[in-house]
Amino acid sequence: MKTRKLGRNGFEVGEVGLGCWQLGGVDFGPLEEERAQEILLAARESGSNFYDTANVYGSGRSEESIGRFLRNHGPGTTVASKTGREVYPDGYSEENLRKSIAETNQK
Repeated sequence: MKTRKLGRNGFEVGEVGLGCWQLGGVDFGPLEEERAQEILLAARESGSNFYDTANVYGSGRSEESIGRFLRNHGPGTTVASKTGREVYPDGYSEENLRKSIAETNQK
């Protein structure tokens, strides 16, 4: 898969990444953890090394599934996780961002 630099940080990511909203297991119906791991692995085996998620996808379930996946398949992987959103779609604010980061650091 062709890669590109992500921003100015030097990360090389595949031109096709995996959006991980479905791993939250809410909006698209229940999703077993085994199936979530199969999806992540299929993306990896297809050459994707970039996963997009957010703390609101299944109240963090998507991030947790990715974390478990990274224990075995982490090297060379880039994860972008959006945070700071309390109410969709207009709940982004500096206050919510700071609160969300503080909550994440407490886990």
